[in-house]
Amino acid sequence: MDVVPVGPGFGAELRGVTLSDVASDDATYNAARAAFEEHSVLVFRNQDVTDDIQLAFSRRFGPPETTKVGSQGTGSHFVILSTIGPDGKVVPADHRLQLRSKANQLWHTDSSFKRTPALTSILSARIIPEHGGETEFVSTRLAFERLDAATRHRLVNSFAWHNYAHSRAKVAPGLATSEEQAALPPVCWRMVWRNPVNGRGALYLASHAYAVEGMDAVAGTRLIEELTEAATAPGTTYQHQWKQGDVVMWDNRATMHRGRPWPAHEARLMIRTTISATEADGLGSMGLTAPQAAE
Repeated sequence: MDVVPVGPGFGAELRGVTLSDVASDDATYNAARAAFEEHSVLVFRNQDVTDDIQLAFSRRFGPPETTKVGSQGTGSHFVILSTIGPDGKVVPADHRLQLRSKANQLWHTDSSFKRTPALTSILSARIIPEHGGETEFVSTRLAFERLDAATRHRLVNSFAWHNYAHSRAKVAPGLATSEEQAALPPVCWRMVWRNPVNGRGALYLASHAYAVEGMDAVAGTRLIEELTEAATAPGTTYQHQWKQGDVVMWDNRATMHRGRPWPAHEARLMIRTTISATEADGLGSMGLTAPQAAE
């Protein structure tokens, strides 16, 4: 297995290995896991990927999430990211499926709004548009390390509130349904996630973050926005140009990502599996004891 860097200080392509190799062989998994902890974003090209192969690969990294209410794939281990309607045609630009795609074009980290956040997401390209539709990543680990020492010290002991409805409201009123809002109440996480393998900290932010515990609402929002802007500054991103057969996985503890636009009339179908974080991934230090939900 060759590990080839692809991004500015993070991200790597793993060559000479398949998803099935990682799923079935302990030594190959251990090498891939070490690369994941080090590089945060891993690219696998030319994969013969099926749902079964993707799920078997995903399970090596931990327990798979069950897809939330309101999403395509609800109740399964697959999130179906599609702009194709039941009739096989691309839905109109104002359709909910298209609006949800626009919501994914905000900088975010998957599942920070859930009671159990995500360790990693695995995304496979099934149908890709001819133009656009890239996925762009930044390292929030490198962003944290660029901050001055005093700011890093302050953030390690700060907590932010995350809410799914908050990010969706940025795109369209009511995009998060009442059922989704009831199932996904606000949650609070430490603003720095420390990797237990290498000890390196990373900003834990997302478009779902809306308030900082104990901070004035305006000041908290401003801090989240300033940190996000610094983390996503020009020259800090890796933009993945999708090809058929690509699979990309990323560390939700140490990255943010966003989808890039594509022509609304061009079809796009991506399948995502998401692995929940566990105590072994540093989850135990992330929660706030006896929090009070920010208004």
